[in-house]
Amino acid sequence: MRVLVLGGAGAVCNETTRDLARNSDFDEIVVADYNLDAAKELTESIGDQRLKPIFFDAGDYDSMLKLFPGFDVVVNGLPWKYDMPVTRACVEVGVNGLDVSTEEEQWDFHDTAKEKDIIFIPGVGATPGITNVMARRAANLMDHVEEVQINFAAFRCPAPAPGLLITFLWEFHPNTDERLYYKDGEFVLVGPFEGLKMVDFPGQIGEQEVCYIPHPETRTMPKSLGAKTVSVHGCFPAHAMRLAKAMLESGLYSEEPITINGKETTALEMMHDILLQLPETKQTPLWAYGLVVEVFGKKDGSDVKVKLWNRHPPMEEWGGKSAYYKNIAIPLSIGAQMIARGDIGARGVLPPETVINPEIFFAELEKRGITIEQEMS
Repeated sequence: MRVLVLGGAGAVCNETTRDLARNSDFDEIVVADYNLDAAKELTESIGDQRLKPIFFDAGDYDSMLKLFPGFDVVVNGLPWKYDMPVTRACVEVGVNGLDVSTEEEQWDFHDTAKEKDIIFIPGVGATPGITNVMARRAANLMDHVEEVQINFAAFRCPAPAPGLLITFLWEFHPNTDERLYYKDGEFVLVGPFEGLKMVDFPGQIGEQEVCYIPHPETRTMPKSLGAKTVSVHGCFPAHAMRLAKAMLESGLYSEEPITINGKETTALEMMHDILLQLPETKQTPLWAYGLVVEVFGKKDGSDVKVKLWNRHPPMEEWGGKSAYYKNIAIPLSIGAQMIARGDIGARGVLPPETVINPEIFFAELEKRGITIEQEMS
């Protein structure tokens, strides 16, 4: 069995590579990265003979079509802008795959993927990912799901890596049209910092103010779980939230052309470049990931609520920033192993809550220090 890890030496996915080496039965683990030196350094530091570093240019679609055949699973740890080409290439050559994020157009490949007898699962990280499986666990305890409330606290700095900075900026961009919640058959568009509420997260994060965030759970769960209302609220550390709010209030999300020192640019492009360079934007006092999912529904004719939340080792035990990254990277590794073992029998392009068995998934998380707790009332 062979697994291909795209961006396998990156900020997030190097933890996926480490977990695959530590816990999987794959015969070969190929670490494909544009930064070949980083891939070589990572594989040498792990010291597993199954690891093989190779150069990979995600902008070259033809290279995907040549590289992917022969692998049992493709793990996509690249920035979200590569979701579509990786999904399309996997379907075109008939190779199973999964990734961290979700693009709406990925679902268009469902029928073709099913015909080719493969599974591709978008969004197998923390949120989307663990949260989807949490919601499925709750739904399994009910006769009918009424509402799903997903809350997350992504405690990391604003710009630890280029892709993560883009994600941070996009989630608070005033023109992000995916910032939606679902209610009574309609998607409702909301602006940044709307829907403010307080949520108590486990461990060191504690109580935080969260707002609506554009995540794909709102798109998939009305159909997959039959929920009448679905929302995603989230936050970053307080200093990151202040930064996003200051940018919004100061017009620094503007994409109208401006000229600075004779060079045409935009306020957003300028801020992107500044934030990517400043050392302060790569620092945060706490690295952690908090998830709280509340599902409301009916059981035996009575109202019922199931609340689930995660716990993981503190940064002092889990290696600083790894206390954030592992919550995204480990689910990818587990998902790839479940596909390879045959734990996922469905075929097509499908969201995590429809194909990932919560009992298997949560047991694997617990082996690695991430526990999912729940209460029913």
